[in-house]
Amino acid sequence: MGLKEQLVEDMKTAMKSKETGRLDAIRLLRAAIQRLEVDRTDRKNPNYGQEITETDYIGVIQKEIKQRRDSIEAFEKGNRSDLADKERAELVIMEHYLPRQLTREEIVAALTPLVEREGKDFRKIMPLASKELKGKAEGRLINEVVKELTGQA
Repeated sequence: MGLKEQLVEDMKTAMKSKETGRLDAIRLLRAAIQRLEVDRTDRKNPNYGQEITETDYIGVIQKEIKQRRDSIEAFEKGNRSDLADKERAELVIMEHYLPRQLTREEIVAALTPLVEREGKDFRKIMPLASKELKGKAEGRLINEVVKELTGQA
């Protein structure tokens, strides 16, 4: 079962069991996915007409998770712990739909051969690393590891 179908099934389950927090988070993810699908039908979009893959769906979820993390940080700075708690709850639910994320050590192991093969140029390595690990690790963590491996840290 694909990610999109899993969201539909989980939404039905959340509706039946009246889990409003879970239902709200799933609806947010489904809306973001629908925006992606609509964007792919817009001729002005650079990705117009491309087939939507599971990796695209994972990218949407990662983007939503990043927004939640940024919101939590902003709400905590503004002393709005009530809103930060709501975002944290959504974050936990959304993270459930991501594949297992690589640890820092696994990222280092995956990128070390790339750096050895391509050289220690950060600007050259970073796009390759991001492409190779897309959906498997958080971009911020990939960036930190690439900086370490290329001597930019």
